[in-house]
Amino acid sequence: MSDQIEQLRELAKASAAVAYAPYSQFQVGAALMTKAGEIFTGCNVENASYGLAICAERNAVTTAVTAGVKPGDITELVIYIDREELFSPCGACRQFISEFMKSESKVTAFNMNGDSKTWTVAGLLPDGFSMP
Repeated sequence: MSDQIEQLRELAKASAAVAYAPYSQFQVGAALMTKAGEIFTGCNVENASYGLAICAERNAVTTAVTAGVKPGDITELVIYIDREELFSPCGACRQFISEFMKSESKVTAFNMNGDSKTWTVAGLLPDGFSMP
């Protein structure tokens, strides 16, 4: 594992530790890196009205956008899941990720056992929706 991925994994793990997940007990953290080397993190934040929850991936991306990151600037995204299973980003996150990362960019998920799986953005969302 590269030093960059290890750093992002540790930051995603730290973000998962502060996730607000009182309903699902499913704590997720995310960390991303931009082509300029900036790093942004996010965690999932649930709400009693389930539809208002925000996933860690979207939280990290919106934090980056707030700092001026533009579509195509995010080069790597790492997700940490505080479970034994490995999960890919949900459908909403896949669409969100595809808006801000290039199709060949990598998304990696880690679980609490250190297992990982990596996808390209195109692999997560083939033929994704985009505006002309």
